[in-house]
Amino acid sequence: MAGSGKTTFVQKLTQLSFDKYKPYVINLDPACKETPYHANIDIRDTVNYKEVMKQYCLGPNGGIVTSLNLFSTKFDKVLNLIEKAGKQEHKYTIIDTPGQIEVFTWSASGTIITEALATMFPTVIIYVMDVVRSTSPTTFMSNMLYACSILYKAKLPFIIALNKV
Repeated sequence: MAGSGKTTFVQKLTQLSFDKYKPYVINLDPACKETPYHANIDIRDTVNYKEVMKQYCLGPNGGIVTSLNLFSTKFDKVLNLIEKAGKQEHKYTIIDTPGQIEVFTWSASGTIITEALATMFPTVIIYVMDVVRSTSPTTFMSNMLYACSILYKAKLPFIIALNKV
């Protein structure tokens, strides 16, 4: 979910020691201005989010989804890079995603990316939930429904991380 702290969560994960292996980090958020971590692969190096919005006359959410759709057509190259990195110094891959829930609930790119990863590598989805914005029963249930929709669609091991506690 947008603003839940996914990027900060990824930053903190990259700072941890994983059995002396540094994680391979991928940024899939084309709209982020900067990342507080070193990304081995960054969608912004391949797809210009602002240009996609302009070219296809899209708003911010449509620009993000379309950018990911364009990027997912080259995801086989990303998989090859992850595989090579795994044979060298990286044992884990951490992927930072945009907060737009549409990407993983109905967009083709979300399906392509998650299925491709799950086919080649052990994959776990971490749904980062902002506790501060989930204090009312309505927003909490909304978050749970979002999480369940992603879990149902992806059919992968799934962890809900409560953030900003």
